[in-house]
Amino acid sequence: MSSIKNHVQLIGNVGQEPTVTNLESGKKVARFSLATSRYYKDSKGKKQTETNWHTIVAWGKTAEIIEKYARKGKEIGVVGKLKTRTYTTEDGNQRYVTEVEATEILLLGNK
Repeated sequence: MSSIKNHVQLIGNVGQEPTVTNLESGKKVARFSLATSRYYKDSKGKKQTETNWHTIVAWGKTAEIIEKYARKGKEIGVVGKLKTRTYTTEDGNQRYVTEVEATEILLLGNK
């Protein structure tokens, strides 16, 4: 049962070109947004779309795959876990950020 704790699986489209950073250690980190959409009919029978945006972070080999193959609009699958971090803004306010830390990427679609 512990293998499904904090487990995220998403299929969506890359929102913007991934940003890849080379760290001093030689490791790479990639960041990008992923749009996932849900389609449903409202109470009047009209088709509706609900889109959610997720921030994805990938390290090492996974970041290298993203750098090489993931482009804006590309449909991909992401497997990972949720990570939350905090930071303080210049005016002293504390902010919380929740991201998906990708451990696997599946390249889908033709874009």
